[in-house]
Amino acid sequence: MAQQLVVTAIGADRTGIVSQLSRLVSDCNCNIVDSRMAIFGNEFTFIMLLSGDAAAISKIEYLLPSSGVELDLLTMTKRTSAHKPPPLSAPYLLSYTGPDKVGTLGAISSLLADHQIYIGALRSETHQLDGVPHTHTQMTVQLPGSIDAATVRSLVLDKLAQMSLTGSFELQS
Repeated sequence: MAQQLVVTAIGADRTGIVSQLSRLVSDCNCNIVDSRMAIFGNEFTFIMLLSGDAAAISKIEYLLPSSGVELDLLTMTKRTSAHKPPPLSAPYLLSYTGPDKVGTLGAISSLLADHQIYIGALRSETHQLDGVPHTHTQMTVQLPGSIDAATVRSLVLDKLAQMSLTGSFELQS
C-alpha cells in the first residue's frame, strides 16, 4: 500500500538543487505527487509530497538528512495520508492589491476562518510601486454549503475597501 511523505527543503539558492533532490527521490523509488518551489530572499524553498511503498518512504527518510547536509539544505519530513477534503463549493479566486501593511493577510484570513472558508492555495508578494511597498495576494478558497457566495463576496469586498485594497472574489474557471 502506498504511503505518503511531505518533504521540505530550504537553503541558499543555486542551480541544480531541484535536480539533485528529484534524483534522490527517484533513487529511493518514490514518486513526486505534488510539489511547490519558491525563492524567498536568497533562500530556495521546495516542498514535495512523495508517494511510495513502506520501504521507499523509510529509505528517503533515512537518506534525506545526510543528503541535506551535503547540499547545505535544512530538511524536514512528515508522514501523511491522502487528503480527503470535506464537501465544499467549487473553488473561488480571491485576489487583492494595495499598500502593504502589517496584518493585512491576517485580517483577510481571519475573516475567512470566521466563516469556515477553506483556503486551498495562497500566494502573496510584495513589490515597490513609486517607492511604496504594495502587496498582491491570490487565494483559492472554497465555501461550506451553509454560506452563500454572494454573502462572502460582499464581506470580502467590504473588508478590502476598509483596508484600502482593491480586489475581487470570483468563481474560478
